[in-house]
Amino acid sequence: MLKKASFLFLFFIYSVQSFSQCAMCKSVVESNIEGGSSIGVGLNDGILFLMAMPYLALLIIAFAWIRYNKSSKRAIS
Repeated sequence: MLKKASFLFLFFIYSVQSFSQCAMCKSVVESNIEGGSSIGVGLNDGILFLMAMPYLALLIIAFAWIRYNKSSKRAIS
């Protein structure tokens, strides 16, 4: 029980710190874009890449699950 409570406490502390970075990143990117830098384009590409990975993983898991179910139904019949 103590391990779970300490894990939840540490998780909460780290998640609070990660939320504070969003405004800083946004302001830095906006100021760089206004200054003519292309760092914002790379950041946007990175965000899209990170956003696509969970969907890709879910698609692969769903495909494997459907394929497994079809093969197991053939084996039973």
